[in-house]
Amino acid sequence: MLLNLSITDLAVVKTLNLDLDKGMSVLTGETGAGKSILLTALGLALGDRADSGYIRPDCKRAEINLEFDLSDAPHAQQWLQDNELDDEQQCLIRRVINDDGRSKAYINNRPVTLQSLQALSEKLVEIHGQHAHLTLLHSDEQRRLLDVFGKHQDDLETLNTCYRQWHSANQELQALLKASIDQTEREQLLRYQIEELQQLDLVNFNYPALLEEHNKLANLEHILTAGQAQVDSLYENDQQSVNQLLHHSINALTQLIRFAPELTEICTMLSEAQIQTEEAALQLRRFLKAQEADPQRMEALENLMDSIQKLSRKHRVTPDELPELTEKLALQLHGITHSSERIAQLTTLTGELRSRYDQLAKQLSGCRQHSAQKLQQQISAIIKELGMAQGEFLVDVVTPDTEMPKANGIDTITFLVSANPGLPPKALAKVASGGELSRISLAIQVSTANDKSTPTMIFDEVDSGIGGGIAEIVGQKLRRLSHNRQVLCVTHLPQVAAQAHQHLYVSKSHTTDVTASNVRLLEKQGRIEEIARMLGGVNMTANTLAHAKEMLCAASGN
Repeated sequence: MLLNLSITDLAVVKTLNLDLDKGMSVLTGETGAGKSILLTALGLALGDRADSGYIRPDCKRAEINLEFDLSDAPHAQQWLQDNELDDEQQCLIRRVINDDGRSKAYINNRPVTLQSLQALSEKLVEIHGQHAHLTLLHSDEQRRLLDVFGKHQDDLETLNTCYRQWHSANQELQALLKASIDQTEREQLLRYQIEELQQLDLVNFNYPALLEEHNKLANLEHILTAGQAQVDSLYENDQQSVNQLLHHSINALTQLIRFAPELTEICTMLSEAQIQTEEAALQLRRFLKAQEADPQRMEALENLMDSIQKLSRKHRVTPDELPELTEKLALQLHGITHSSERIAQLTTLTGELRSRYDQLAKQLSGCRQHSAQKLQQQISAIIKELGMAQGEFLVDVVTPDTEMPKANGIDTITFLVSANPGLPPKALAKVASGGELSRISLAIQVSTANDKSTPTMIFDEVDSGIGGGIAEIVGQKLRRLSHNRQVLCVTHLPQVAAQAHQHLYVSKSHTTDVTASNVRLLEKQGRIEEIARMLGGVNMTANTLAHAKEMLCAASGN
């Protein structure tokens, strides 16, 4: 369950450190006091999208911290272990929003992605917003609620796995069937292109080496002329060669060694240079003798380079990429020549998967029919308690005889209601008023809550449109929900607030230029005064205080 909520510099909240207890907690306060920002903070910490607009004015960043006790959340514990984020039975979540709009998320002080944070949050907290009754009108939501109530998740996952396999195989099959219409023409083109490329001897294809050889042959005359000139300069010119000049220098300096012994090292260096010069000249001479013009090879290279350039331009690739292109075209050709075999395989596979899907869908439909009977009985009973004395709730599960496979099964699930006797049931969107929708939505949430493993449930003004004695029943049902889970409820109804085990009061302060919201835990007398305010407005009388005290005593059984 959620143990602590800490907020820093988020919207109207400067600092807040809120401890929460098990059971049912309510948040109350004047309209605009800042109750919604607490739920916003929870949503951000649990993975909602964030931007710099959430940061308190003149602040650099906002930060939200949540602390959970996981002793009642085995699925969350397992998720943390699977992702190597576990830290015994505690779970710390931190979300930081910077003024540049970027945000960072942490689980047990280790950075995580927003997707990971959302995956964990689903196992910790379930939030029912004040507009939950509007999503109830959507068929997907009605299907989801029935499956949650009936605990169909395992069957649903098995069916959806089969559907994904069928869908993937069927997509490939349809693509191959479409391609087979013009595959003969495509096959001929591929064969021609591959044969044309293979003339380049692509097994031994080395374009840089070919380019180097071509450049050498094209400049061979210049190489021979310039090379011979250097042989003459280095060695073969008796009067002015480098070798002859070094010889003269060595002789001259050797005569001076008897007068300046320190010249010995210089003479040694010059002797070594003379040896290196002679060796270089000899190697250059051998290289030049090995070179010879090869007009035929030059012509072959010219033709080959021309072919390479033409094919590169034709296929819009670089010369180096031609071998890779050939492999790619060969794979396409292989796919076409083997498509008939693959089409036969996929036809068999899609048939088998379709048969298995139909079987699983039929099995799931039967489970849904059974669960629908139980769910409609429970919700009908609850909405009668909530003031719809003649109301009847129905869950209509329609299973068509023939239907292509689709995600989540082939059933069409519709929630129907008859608010008055003698009137046929109709879809919620057509017959239910706003207040009736709120009560039906609450009835469904109460009915399906016991089938969920989420340890913390948050209700944000889901009791809107309800009042009087019905509000007291709503409060009792929310309190009953909190017997085996933590319930946090934002409410304007004193009848709901009186049922709470813990009462938190939200108020605004204007001690600075910037408005700030504060939250404090109310003790017994504070609760009496707050419920009296909710009952009678600003001017509390002895009667409203007495009534508030009586409501608290009745809720606690004292």
